[in-house]
Amino acid sequence: MTKSLSLNRPTIALALPLLLFLALILLAKSTAFSQHTSALSLGIIADLLFTIPLVYFLLIRKTKIPNTTVVPVLIIGVIIGSLIIPIENQYYLALFKTWALPFIELAILSFIIFKVRKAVKAFRSQKETTPDFFTALKDSCYELLPRGAVMPFATEVAVMYYGFISWRKRILKPNEFTHHKNSGAIALLAVFILIVLVETFVIHLLLVRWSNIVAWIFTGLSLYTAMQVWGIIKSIPKRPYVLENNQLKLRYGILNETTIDLKNIESIEAFSKSIEKEDGIAKLSPLGELESHNLLITLKEENTLIGLYGIKRNYNKLAIFVDQKNEFKKMLEAAILSTSQSGK
Repeated sequence: MTKSLSLNRPTIALALPLLLFLALILLAKSTAFSQHTSALSLGIIADLLFTIPLVYFLLIRKTKIPNTTVVPVLIIGVIIGSLIIPIENQYYLALFKTWALPFIELAILSFIIFKVRKAVKAFRSQKETTPDFFTALKDSCYELLPRGAVMPFATEVAVMYYGFISWRKRILKPNEFTHHKNSGAIALLAVFILIVLVETFVIHLLLVRWSNIVAWIFTGLSLYTAMQVWGIIKSIPKRPYVLENNQLKLRYGILNETTIDLKNIESIEAFSKSIEKEDGIAKLSPLGELESHNLLITLKEENTLIGLYGIKRNYNKLAIFVDQKNEFKKMLEAAILSTSQSGK
């Protein structure tokens, strides 16, 4: 019976707060609430901000659910309270939103930064492992955030980090290979940013005649898009292909990545033909036929390509571009041979 309770605990942790939220909403719509609005408003606010998050925390304690997921539960409570409590009875809720909530969010963000720095240091301490900010960020976020929120959050942070914080040039090791110098990918993305900025300026002038608010909303979204593409451009040189620990790590900035065990590689060959849909070949580059490729990796077993915001795609054949094609192919084939011999 204890085992059954333990297995169902995550489900209970999700279901019970939802039921409590629903009960409070129904209470706020009841006749009793309209008759005793002031007293019941205070009670509902206390339940939304303290009781329900506390119950949720006690349920997820010692489970795989991160403790930081208490914060989303708390935020949901704040939103519900803002909707069901009359404005004149929201004094304590307003105090919480003004003073406590920003502090909690700042504490969570600071803790994530601390965990990321700790993870990066751990990577650096391992002589055979190359430190990678985006990998460290994701690993840290999996310990702190719900799984569904990890990739969107990590992607947004990575865009800011690579775009506006990380300016130091990446010094390549012998086991690292670039893929952006001769492929034209960065130039293509830079042209996209230029087009976005020009179109934003022109469309803003047209929209402002109709609605100033709509014009600035459109401009803000366009500038945000340009900022994201800039972060992607900056991330590409910082995340080269890496051959280490009997694995090949292929990264296309923060857009696409995959890790291949060397024992799973059947062949690697020069390949620059145009790819047809029926060929069943995936490309590491999300730009598709807009960017060239010069090598094809064929696997023995299916593997997963992870894209932007954690979107996954399976593949058996993967077309990639490498600046140092011959050196990369020679080193990879030698590593595959060494791995197969050591495994016998």
